[in-house]
Formats: sequence, C-alpha cells, structure tokens
Amino acid sequence: MELPMDFSGQRILVTGATRGIGAAIARDFLAGGADLIVTGHDLEELTRVKEAHHAEGFRNIEYRHVEFSDESSFRPFLEEISCLDRLDVCINNAGTNRNNPIDETRIEDYDYLQNINLRAPFLICRAVSPVMKKRKTGRIVNIASIWGVISRAKRSVYSVTKFGIVGLTKSVSADLARFGILVNAVSPGFTLTELTMNTVSESEIRELSETVPLGRFAEPSEISKVVIFLSSRMNTYLTGQNVIVDGGFTSV
Repeated sequence: MELPMDFSGQRILVTGATRGIGAAIARDFLAGGADLIVTGHDLEELTRVKEAHHAEGFRNIEYRHVEFSDESSFRPFLEEISCLDRLDVCINNAGTNRNNPIDETRIEDYDYLQNINLRAPFLICRAVSPVMKKRKTGRIVNIASIWGVISRAKRSVYSVTKFGIVGLTKSVSADLARFGILVNAVSPGFTLTELTMNTVSESEIRELSETVPLGRFAEPSEISKVVIFLSSRMNTYLTGQNVIVDGGFTSV
C-alpha cells in the first residue's frame, strides 16, 4: 500500500497488533517509516509476527507481550510507556468479545471485557498524555465499533465497552486539545479479520453482506487507511469524533 503520509522519525504505539485490524495498522505505519511499539497477549502469535516483520526487512519495531486483564503484566507496561521521552501516536486497538443474552452473561465476562476493552485504553490514554503534552503534539486513535453506535442481541457487555470508548474519546479530546493533541475514535463495521473467518460461516458472511449498502465486508486495510489519516500530519483539525467505517450499515 502506497501512503501519502510520512511517519519517519515518529514513535507509535499500536496495541493488539498481531492480527486483524491491528496488524494492518502496524504494517501501514511501518510502510510509512514509523518506529513502532506493538503489543500482543499471545506470546506465540507475537513471535510469529516478529519473524514475519524481520523476514520483510522491518527492524524499527519493538514487541511487548502484555495481558491487559492481568495487573502483573499490564502495570509494568503502563510504567514503561509513561516514562517514554517521546510518543507521537497511540492506537488503542486491543479488544475482545464474548456474546451472550443478558440473563446468561457472567459477571466474569463483564469484568474481563471491561478490563481489556475500556479500562486498558483509559489507563493507556492517562499514561501517554503527559508524554505528548511535553511536546505539545500527538494523535490518539481509539478503536471502537458499530456496536458502540447501535447494538443488537447478545452484545450488552461489548456495547457497554464500545459506547464507553466513544465517550472516553470525546472527553479526552477536550482535555488535550489545547496541547495540540488530537483524539478520535474509529468504529469499524463488519470486517474480514481472522476472527471473523474462524467464527462466521461463508453463508453467514454472504447473508450479513446483504445488509451492508456496499454489499460486502471491509478489508482490515480499509479500516487502517482511516486510522492512518487520523494519525497523520494531514489531520490538523479533526478531534473528538467517532468515524464510522461500515459501508453504510448504520445509516440504513
């Protein structure tokens, strides 16, 4: 992918970057010349991604094995990023889901999704904000979801976290705007990630595609393009927004 944005010399954090949308975002930043810090909760997967990057000649990337639901793993990571001398862009992408009707939802599922989908981005925003404020510039992009704009059955907890991400984005953007830091959210619609391909049958994908005005699922790279723009120097005035990238699904 050819990008009009140059991220040379910029240090960028992407959480949950081992697959799907996160992997696409990380790859596009690398193509733009950025110095990356990426996280993954699965050590084997993180190692695989590292080997793939090295095989392609990418060396300007640091890998962190972090489990956001485990304080003993997450706390040292927060301390590390809060002590960085520079961070230009932060992408809060890591997330998970467990779908159940409300009366079958366990409190353990609620706590798990809250910790990963909402608490972790909140704490990461809090940790990186002073680093960006010192240089009076920065970009934060939080990955939300169409289920943080609308919802459907069996998504009560997931929607709570994603509606929360949108609220977090709007509030943090107001806190940081005067320091030249732009904070936005991106809400993907149906996207052809590895998780989708492993959990949704081809017939279900065809059926769901018919509900999307564009008639298909998004590719992860199509979500990444929006994130790249919001993170770039081309974005100079857009902040506090939730950009919905769903092929028109939430408009009909």
